[in-house]
Amino acid sequence: MTSELPKASVAETLAQKIATLEPGVLPQATTRKCEDLLIDVVGLCVTARNEDYTQSALLACDDDGPCTAIGHRRRLTASGAAFVNGTAAHGEDFDDTFEGGPVHAGAVVVPAVLAACERHKPDGRMALTGIAVGAEVLCRLSLVVPKAVHKAGFHPTAIFGAMGAAAGVGAALGLNAKQIVDALGIAGSMAGGIIEYLAEGAWTKRLHAGWAAQSGIRAALLARQGFVGPRTVFEGVHGLFHGFAHTADGDYDALTGDFGTRWVTDTLAFKPYPCGTMAQPYIDCARRLAARGIMPDDVEAILCEVAEGTVHRLWEPLADKQRPKNGYAAKFAVPYLLATGFVHGGVGLGAFTEKAIRDADVLALAVKAKFVIDPDNPYPNNYTGHVKATLKDGSVAEERQPYLRGGASEPLTRQDVTDKFMLNAQHGGWSKAQSEAALKLLAGLYQGRIDLSGLRT
Repeated sequence: MTSELPKASVAETLAQKIATLEPGVLPQATTRKCEDLLIDVVGLCVTARNEDYTQSALLACDDDGPCTAIGHRRRLTASGAAFVNGTAAHGEDFDDTFEGGPVHAGAVVVPAVLAACERHKPDGRMALTGIAVGAEVLCRLSLVVPKAVHKAGFHPTAIFGAMGAAAGVGAALGLNAKQIVDALGIAGSMAGGIIEYLAEGAWTKRLHAGWAAQSGIRAALLARQGFVGPRTVFEGVHGLFHGFAHTADGDYDALTGDFGTRWVTDTLAFKPYPCGTMAQPYIDCARRLAARGIMPDDVEAILCEVAEGTVHRLWEPLADKQRPKNGYAAKFAVPYLLATGFVHGGVGLGAFTEKAIRDADVLALAVKAKFVIDPDNPYPNNYTGHVKATLKDGSVAEERQPYLRGGASEPLTRQDVTDKFMLNAQHGGWSKAQSEAALKLLAGLYQGRIDLSGLRT
């Protein structure tokens, strides 16, 4: 395969825009979103700090250094800290979502930029810019060829996360445009992440965010020292999109067109439930049906209209989604999740224990849930919900939701984000005093050198 190379590649156009951003000068809404991301990601790291997958990731690191693994006494290298923190932040699937993607920006970019800045000591304004740039690149990449990466069997957060982390760390460390191009080119060879975890609820999705975070650091540092990456990493005939989306034809203007003047990061959604994003509106619908006084035993059958692009991850094989094999598989099983919301009035972190996923009342309702594809569903631009329950008396009760609660149509407030942090920290074993001290530290983190020592326990 041969093709005439462009005079100015997509990465070069993007890097030039990144390099000309003034450090710390961001729109107020973008700054506020980056503050919320910081609070949310740290809380998620704490809530997962004692979980088996986080302990495994920490113990697997043999590279001690000066950087903070949030919620742990042990210190690691920047790459090691980014890996552990990213894995923890994404571990419970409770992290932010970009509705156009779907991708998870915070769990990748925040750990990468914080670790790099804690190690290399730029001021907090650079960290703020790096988080904004990294999140923006990650989210915009998901718009170039929507749905194609998932369809090809890869996890978009893993693929685009390496690129977003490289851009974010590059911006935070003050790399010039040529170095950012090289960082992106290098990160393209570090990107990866298959979605076979869906088969049996394996842990690998959890490490995708951490692996992308540490890859971004390594790519940026290599580029800073002159290591050369391909400038046609995105659109090249052997580039990122050819490899992971099976096409190099895409809307690259969605990535570069108004970068730096319009921030899609502002629309990032914070989840109300710790599970797969597209399942969340269905949980809300199920909860509203139950609130109408309908009892689980009253239900004969449940039919949900769904987007075709979500079926292979959240609905099939249907029997496994009605009776998930383990707690992690349950996070991506809409029949189980909506039944849990219906029976228990919500879905919390406790819904994924081995005891919870064997709840007879939940499973009895979950087995009644089936789906039909709605060809007009707006996914991935909007995440909708629909639950239609046929009752044993022949009547029908139905609920619809046209958007993801916590997203652009109904965003969480700063108080909501803080409340979520407190609950997550409590779940992770922190006292109220520890949690309040951490919030105070985070409130001023972008105003000086990045020092996360107060988050070690």
